[in-house]
Amino acid sequence: MRDHLSKRASIAILIYMMVQAVTFGVGVILVMATPLANFAMTLMPYVVATSLIASAPLAWFIAPLARARHERLLNARDPSRGHDQPPRGHHYTG
Repeated sequence: MRDHLSKRASIAILIYMMVQAVTFGVGVILVMATPLANFAMTLMPYVVATSLIASAPLAWFIAPLARARHERLLNARDPSRGHDQPPRGHHYTG
């Protein structure tokens, strides 16, 4: 898997389902808590499709932010570490 996917893509895949759940929840609340509730049976398939499609670019945008946080934590522990190096004391086989 490491050879085929970038780190950003791997993180985005992990984040996708969480982002999709949140976007679906927001869509359901927007439909059910407004006068659109009268058309809920018609609108819910659109909410599902929109959340599935909109979640991919959102996860792609969030992925480097999650990685940056992890990199900051590693650099705080070892300031001499480069951005592409594993923490010292770890055996890196990749």
